[in-house]
Amino acid sequence: MNYPVGILVGLAAWFIVRTILTALYTVDQNERAVKTIFGRAERVGTARTIDSPLGETLSEENKTRYNYPQVRVIQPGGPYFKWPWEQIYKVSIATQTINMATDPEDPHANAGGTLLEAVTKDQLNTGLTGQIRYRVADNNLYAYLFGVKRPILHVMGYFVSVLRERIASFEAPQPDAARGEEMSIVTGVSINDLRKNLRDLNEHMERECGSSAARYGIVLDASLITGIDPPVDVESALAAINTAHNQVSSDISLAQASADQRIVQSKRAVEIETLNAQAEVEPLTALSEQLYTLQQSGPDALQAYLRNVRLKLYTHAQQIIREVR
Repeated sequence: MNYPVGILVGLAAWFIVRTILTALYTVDQNERAVKTIFGRAERVGTARTIDSPLGETLSEENKTRYNYPQVRVIQPGGPYFKWPWEQIYKVSIATQTINMATDPEDPHANAGGTLLEAVTKDQLNTGLTGQIRYRVADNNLYAYLFGVKRPILHVMGYFVSVLRERIASFEAPQPDAARGEEMSIVTGVSINDLRKNLRDLNEHMERECGSSAARYGIVLDASLITGIDPPVDVESALAAINTAHNQVSSDISLAQASADQRIVQSKRAVEIETLNAQAEVEPLTALSEQLYTLQQSGPDALQAYLRNVRLKLYTHAQQIIREVR
């Protein structure tokens, strides 16, 4: 065998071995994959993000900015075959948790990724603690793999900006007098309002970040803001205010309970006196009906009845005084 033939045979053998060794691949259960052919992702016709339900979460301005093509997603299973000029990108779709104070660019920021600072509407600097649960959106893998360079960095920046804007403008819902809700003496203190409405704050963050799947290919499953910690001097002042509020609320509750008890007792007394009056009236009513019936029986019936009653009284009397006509 001459030299050129040997080179061709070697190249053919190398190509066959490389093709066999790298042509087969599998996709795990918690993974999804996208195939590129000569660097271009395999797409689903002409479908784009705005044609999917994700498009409804975007504003009209963002629909042109984040209008990514829809790619064919390779589901779990295998083995699958690919050519050498094709490349497979695998991503995990498992739900992950990250501290909301984490800065992917600077691990030392926000107290080492443990405390996120924000300013309230009354200019109080407060620290926020909590977590974010997220996962890769398998219905928008193009945005995650090819749309932005570091999707989690964009998502964290977007989340923090929305959260700080909400903290700076948060106002607690006003009490509804029609439903008997009382105005609290601590209403209007932003930190107290935020602490009492953590659930509403978390729900607001989930709604506002609902477009993250269309923007960056990451779904925010939940926002779990667990703590709002003001400075030490502000915390002590809030503690004093809350203590006074609790004492006043306790006194009001005791006074209201005492008043309610007296009202109940008064109602029972009225009911008892009413029953006693009815018990005294009923014999008189019965007697009146009986006398009316006797009168209807004849002109002498009533006189006979009075005579009999008078005689019965005479039998019980010890002394009788009669008027002399």
